[in-house]
Amino acid sequence: MKMGGQAEWLLEPKNPDELHLALMAARERGHRVRVLGAGADLLVEDGLHQGVVISTSRVDRTFRPGMVETETPFDADDESINRMAPAAGVDDPRLVAWCGASLPGLVRKAGELGWSGLEGLVGVPGKVGGAVVTNAGGRWGEIWQVLESVRVLSPAGEVIDLRRDQCNPTYRDGRLGDQIVVGVVLRLVPQTKQLVQDRARQFLLEKNAVQPVTEACAGCIFKNPDRELSNGRSAGQLIDELGLKGSQRGAALVSPLHGNFVLNTGGARSADVFGLIDEIRDRVAEATGVLLEREVRSWML
Repeated sequence: MKMGGQAEWLLEPKNPDELHLALMAARERGHRVRVLGAGADLLVEDGLHQGVVISTSRVDRTFRPGMVETETPFDADDESINRMAPAAGVDDPRLVAWCGASLPGLVRKAGELGWSGLEGLVGVPGKVGGAVVTNAGGRWGEIWQVLESVRVLSPAGEVIDLRRDQCNPTYRDGRLGDQIVVGVVLRLVPQTKQLVQDRARQFLLEKNAVQPVTEACAGCIFKNPDRELSNGRSAGQLIDELGLKGSQRGAALVSPLHGNFVLNTGGARSADVFGLIDEIRDRVAEATGVLLEREVRSWML
């Protein structure tokens, strides 16, 4: 969203072990801890945020199981594991990704391998950790559909491996609570490289036509409501029908392309963004009786 304040402390671990150490050190010293991926689904209030922010930007490995000898798929830490050249006759169509791996990069690498399952996430920004926490995706697919297992850190710092069926993810929620994602194992479907890449390109064209993919925004602001309560209308349709596209407060603007996106047109203050979001929610509730729930997350002082 290109807005928000400053962190009192910023830690940048480079692998899962350092992430674990950073978390434990911060908590032992009594700091509030927040974990930051790419901030793709996040609104941050202006001002100084007390405590520790742990960035996962350097915890960014992606590799295939068996490329290096390790105790578990999550533990590989070698420069060679980032080389993902397609191999003929692959028997194990899985990818291991650490929490800071780029989601667009993961989609691209799966396409290069000719492995299907991630095409629906094309055009979705962010990191793997945040995508798993929020069950990122849309009508083209969600990340938990191909997730085999996830490694997390519990609030107490315990390392836990969870299978998909142990988590019961739902719409926009990986159901992980306060646990921090360390890495994931994704099971994909071998197809042809051409087919997978063509499908991803088609999905991206469809998204570009209806969403402000290249603008400074935090993705969809609201979750889609229960279809029975909204007469089958999405959050964007409810907002559109009230003529709220183009509404503005300061440099915060409701996208003229899609009503469920708020854009930063340049130098937006957090108060303007939050104020505009509250105004949209109140207008929809007053007109339709539907109280929209935020999909985007927020960090307040």
